[in-house]
Amino acid sequence: MTEGRSTSTLGAQPAASKKLLWVGWGMSALPVLLLLFSGVMKLIKPATVAEGFVHLGYPDNLALGIGIAELTSTVLYAIPRTAVLGAILLTGYLGGATASHVRIGEPFTMAIVMGVLVWGGLYLRDDRLRVLLPLRKEPAQR
Repeated sequence: MTEGRSTSTLGAQPAASKKLLWVGWGMSALPVLLLLFSGVMKLIKPATVAEGFVHLGYPDNLALGIGIAELTSTVLYAIPRTAVLGAILLTGYLGGATASHVRIGEPFTMAIVMGVLVWGGLYLRDDRLRVLLPLRKEPAQR
């Protein structure tokens, strides 16, 4: 099965149009770019990153491990064959980011929006996900 282009063998949803694929990749590109930037910043760890970790209540020596996890999850998401695994890992990562901001009373909407973009983009670009989670029920066969 070609990623994002074939009709599923289950037959529940037709293949996505080229327009939906482009929208899906566009929705996916924003979190990929932002998470890659964020992960790289954790690896090079400028003073602002260290200050941010302390502000959130974490020791700054965790930046390397968290950055590696962030980059690995993001790369897995960007590769069509491993995108679902990457989305699942990013959901956990973004859930942790949400919890960290809630814990200290800061706005947390950015992590939620990123998660919606991750799954919304993947939904539009992957036929298998649309078959697994159809947005509407097909009429009963007679």
